[in-house]
Amino acid sequence: MNPCRTRIITVDQLLPEAEALHARGARFQMAWAERGMQGGTDVHYLVAPPLSAGAASTAAMFECLTLQNVRELPTLTHVIPLLGWYEREIMDQHGLICTGHPQPWPLLFHPGHLPRTPLLADAAENLPDDDAPISSSNAPDVFDEHDPPGLGLPEITGGQKQVQSLIWGPVRADVVETGAFGFAYVGELILHHQPRLFFKHRQIEARMAGRSADQGLFLAERVSGVGSVAHALAFAQAVETASGCAVPEPAHWLRVLLQELERLYNHLHYFGLLAKTTTLKVASAEGFWLEEQLKQILGRLTGSRFGRGLIVPGGLRRTFSAQALETTQRALLALRPRVAAYLARMNRTASHLDRLISTGVLDRKTALDQGATGPVERASGLDRDLRRDHPYAAWPHLDFTVTTAAAGDAQARAAVRGGEIATSFEVLERVLNHLLACEPEPVYQPLAAHWQGSGLGWVESPRGSLYYAITGADGRLTRVKIKSPSFSNWRVFPFTVHGSNMMDYAINEASFGLTIAGCDR
Repeated sequence: MNPCRTRIITVDQLLPEAEALHARGARFQMAWAERGMQGGTDVHYLVAPPLSAGAASTAAMFECLTLQNVRELPTLTHVIPLLGWYEREIMDQHGLICTGHPQPWPLLFHPGHLPRTPLLADAAENLPDDDAPISSSNAPDVFDEHDPPGLGLPEITGGQKQVQSLIWGPVRADVVETGAFGFAYVGELILHHQPRLFFKHRQIEARMAGRSADQGLFLAERVSGVGSVAHALAFAQAVETASGCAVPEPAHWLRVLLQELERLYNHLHYFGLLAKTTTLKVASAEGFWLEEQLKQILGRLTGSRFGRGLIVPGGLRRTFSAQALETTQRALLALRPRVAAYLARMNRTASHLDRLISTGVLDRKTALDQGATGPVERASGLDRDLRRDHPYAAWPHLDFTVTTAAAGDAQARAAVRGGEIATSFEVLERVLNHLLACEPEPVYQPLAAHWQGSGLGWVESPRGSLYYAITGADGRLTRVKIKSPSFSNWRVFPFTVHGSNMMDYAINEASFGLTIAGCDR
C-alpha cells in the first residue's frame, strides 16, 4: 500500500511489534480485516510514525502491519487501548477471535440480533456454526446491570442502593441522531455512563464492495452529511493512490477551498449548538444563521450546500470560473468580521464561559491512549493535524499554525475551534488569491479502466482524522475500510462523563462535536 510501508508479520510477532512501536511513540490509527490473496482473512493495523512537535513527517508517512490468513490473534487493547472497538468490530464482521479481549461481546450488534452481514457472509469459513454466525444473546446488557464485566462501577460506601439508573434514547427529542445512553448516578453525580450506538449501522463498507469508484464515491459522500467533502476527498485520494492516478495541480487547490468551507460551517454549527446547551438562545440562533451563510456560499459555488458532486477520483468534475471565485471571495470577506464579532461576544459572556470551564475534562494521557482526534485531542494538548503532519492536496504549499490548548475541558475545545475558524478564513483568502492569479487549467485526470491495487487516503476533517483504506481490482472496489473521527471520539467521550455533573452532560456532549452517522457507517 502506497504511501504506506507494508510489513507482513506473524501472529506471534504482533504483540512485541505493537509494544515496540508504542515505546517509540508511534500511534495506531485503526485496524481492519479483509479477504486475503490466499483465500483466508488478513488483518491490517495502520500506524502513524512519531512526530516531532510541530513538524511535518518527511520520512515514510504511515506503516501498515499485515497478518495473513488468520482466524485467531491476541488482543492489543492492554497495550493500545484505542484498538478496543476496532478489534470488536473485526470479531463482529469477520468471525475472528481476539484472544483475551476485555470486552469480547459484540459492538455493532445489539442483544437479540442474529446478524449476517455482507462481510460476515464473505468470511463464512471463519464462523463456528453456519446457522448462528454471531449471537449477541450472551452479551451483557450494560443498561440492565450496574457493573457489567470489565466496566467497573466505582465502589460506593453503604452499598449501591442509592444508585439510580437512567436510560436515555434511542429516540430522543429534537433533530438528533439515534443513540441510547445509560447512566448510573447518585443525585447529580454521574458514576458511570455507557453509550450504545450502531442502531442504524448501514454496512456502507460492505455496500461499496464490487462497485465502481464513482459508485463508491456516491456512498462515501453520504457516510456523514456534514462531512461530505472530507469523505469524498479521502475516498478519492485512496483510489488515486491505488490506481496510480496523478491529479492535476489546480484540483488540489480547489479541494482545499471546498474542504475549508466545510470546516467553517461545521465549526459555526458547533458554536450554535454549544450556545443552545448553555441556554443562550440568541447566540445559538446567530451561530446557526452564520452556519447557513457559509452553506449558501458553498451552495452558490458548487450547486450543493454540502459541497457534494464536485470531488471525484482523478480531480474535480469541473472547475470554477473567475467570477464564481471572486463572488466567493467577496462573500467570505463580508462574513469574516461578523463571525469574529460573534465569537468575541461569546468569549465575553460570563454565564457561557462559567458552564464550559472545567466541564468534561479530558486529560492528555487519556486522549492519547483512547485515540481522541481533531479539536478534541488538540484541546487536550496533543499537537496533531493531518493537514500539517501528513500534508495532502495543496497543503504542502500552505503554512498555518495548529491551534492547541492544554486544559482539556469544554472551554478548551471551543477555543481550539475558534482558532481554527480564524485559520480557515486566512487559508481561504490565500487559496482564492492563488486560484485567481492562475490561468484556467484542466482539473481532472481519468482513472485507468482496469485499475488495481491498494491505497490509503486521509483528511483532517472538521471533527478529526478521517482515513479510507481501499483495495481494488479490475476497476472495482473489493474492500473499503473507513475510519471516521467520531468512531474514535465516541469511544473517548465516556471518560469525561464519569464523575461529572448530570446538569453539565448536554454541554459536555455538545463540546465534543460528535456525529453518530460517522460510527453507523
